[in-house]
Amino acid sequence: MFREMRRKRQLLTEGETLDILLKGTSGVLSLLGDDGYPYGVPLSYVYHENKIYFHGAKSGHKLDAVRNCDKASFCVIAQDQVHPETFTTHYKSVIAFGKIHVVEDSAERRASIEILGRKYSPGLEEKMEQEIEKDDKILNMFVLEIEYMTGKQCIELV
Repeated sequence: MFREMRRKRQLLTEGETLDILLKGTSGVLSLLGDDGYPYGVPLSYVYHENKIYFHGAKSGHKLDAVRNCDKASFCVIAQDQVHPETFTTHYKSVIAFGKIHVVEDSAERRASIEILGRKYSPGLEEKMEQEIEKDDKILNMFVLEIEYMTGKQCIELV
């Protein structure tokens, strides 16, 4: 179902791939948007137990796209160093494919909000609780359940 990477020498190990997802702070979620056009939206995320969680509004393009088609991909770039003199870029990146949906289970929803909050605001649990209570009614949590994932680096880093 998913294509294997063509340049296998550039494939990152599973550990290196997970490290990029755990340390990264932003990526691009790609969905099938309006009228069949691709919709790529940059956003913050948290990786937890082979799932990627995102937050979003209760209405909008992202939610409409998720409701229209549950297939998605997510890309994180960990390294991006342009080397003009050699006409190349030294990069490391991860792309994950899977099914995405709004988190409906209240326990999973609350846990995913807290995991996201701890990633971006460590040590601020009390303020985080206040923020969660304030925004709870206007916040959606999305989860991408990963079916296939690869990490890749440029040939110069192999």
